[in-house]
Amino acid sequence: MMHRKPASVVARFPAHTKLFVLDTNVLMHDPTSLFRFEEHDIYIPMATLEELDNNKKGVSEVARNARQASRYLDELISHAESSIVDGIALEIHGDKSASGRLFLQTEAINGDLPARLASGKADNQIIGVVKHLQEIHAKREVILVSKDINMRIKARALGLAAEDYFNDKVLEDTDLLYSGTRALPADFWDKHGREMESWQQAGHTFYRVRGPLCSSLLVNQFVFLEDDKPFYAQVKEMSGKTAILQTLKDYTHHRHNVWGVTARNREQNFALNILMNPEIDFVTMLGQAGTGKTLLTLAAGLMQTLEHKTYSEIIMTRVTVPVGEDIGFLPGTEEEKMNPWMGALEDNLDVLNKTDDEAGEWGRAATRDLIRSRIKVKSLNFMRGRTFINKYLIIDEAQNLTPKQMKTLITRAGPGTKVVCLGNIAQIDTPYLTEGSSGLTYVVDRMKSWSHSGHVTLARGERSRLADYAAEAL
Repeated sequence: MMHRKPASVVARFPAHTKLFVLDTNVLMHDPTSLFRFEEHDIYIPMATLEELDNNKKGVSEVARNARQASRYLDELISHAESSIVDGIALEIHGDKSASGRLFLQTEAINGDLPARLASGKADNQIIGVVKHLQEIHAKREVILVSKDINMRIKARALGLAAEDYFNDKVLEDTDLLYSGTRALPADFWDKHGREMESWQQAGHTFYRVRGPLCSSLLVNQFVFLEDDKPFYAQVKEMSGKTAILQTLKDYTHHRHNVWGVTARNREQNFALNILMNPEIDFVTMLGQAGTGKTLLTLAAGLMQTLEHKTYSEIIMTRVTVPVGEDIGFLPGTEEEKMNPWMGALEDNLDVLNKTDDEAGEWGRAATRDLIRSRIKVKSLNFMRGRTFINKYLIIDEAQNLTPKQMKTLITRAGPGTKVVCLGNIAQIDTPYLTEGSSGLTYVVDRMKSWSHSGHVTLARGERSRLADYAAEAL
């Protein structure tokens, strides 16, 4: 027997707006999701509140989000002007973009679910609530919002509408993600070179060009023209249909090697140009395994720390999945506990240490000790409240960070600090993070127009012919 609401409650929902039923994982992923549904209404089943309560303990990001979601709900309910049954205006919180109402489950609902769905499971209780709401609001769109793929499949199999939570997605399609580079058309100079001015300054040649393409360029974007004489440059300034292009330093030549490392392809050359530029405070580098992200970053870091003395030390942190959990009760310092995660660092230091052929065995051992004294390995768990001054901060495996964690890390940077984020968005290990909602995608998109940030997507693997062939064939 279905427990029906009185007719007055049915009439209270405006038919043109949707009613979104929130699953717990949406609130634990983003507590502010309560205010992200614009004019539409939100319904929170009792099972969602129970699961929030079960997940509130601990210091993990999930527990923190569960507590924050509960605080938002408490704030809304305590300031409510009407009864909970009538719905609570979400505008109370102060976010005027959310003009809908919040409804909590105030009565027992025994939705008729197929016998094969276990009734005790929280997911199935929530699906039962969606089915019940759909029946009593036949003219209204009732949609389950969940980050759990299997739950969405179950709901759709029962004929119910279900969606992922999209609001935190920076991009729907990561193919559209800013690559940091742009190929110029073959007729670029014909269309943009008529009133061109050029001058030289500090070893670079500058070109002021005018034309239709200039308005779509971004500051610090790399532009190239592969011709008989290849042209590689970086956009330094832009205003309307005018842009200033600056030629690059050629790091493919051994004369300009960085700690013995030279660029092996065009994108690596672009990467070294932003890594070695003290004017750029924030660098993001994307690329598949073996494209040289960590090696180039460490080489540039060592050069600027030990030779140029621009930075006092290198700090390397990497997301240990599961993210943000305790790094364990094993004996040892923070550095020693992080060592198992830092195999990539050791591999790259071995390569960098072999670049000096003339040093001999003793010289190399001394260099290795000097390098290790200048590289600190830190855990993400202890980053809150810190300020890094004149440091070269490397965030490795950054695709496993949420946008909020990414913000927490980048805002640690004090004066004179450079932050480099490395990652491969095709290798995300964190549950509920996708390529579109990863913190790395988020910062690439948000920082791309800032004059002190640079980004490059590395395209070609440079490990070995075996690794290259395996990447293609397997």
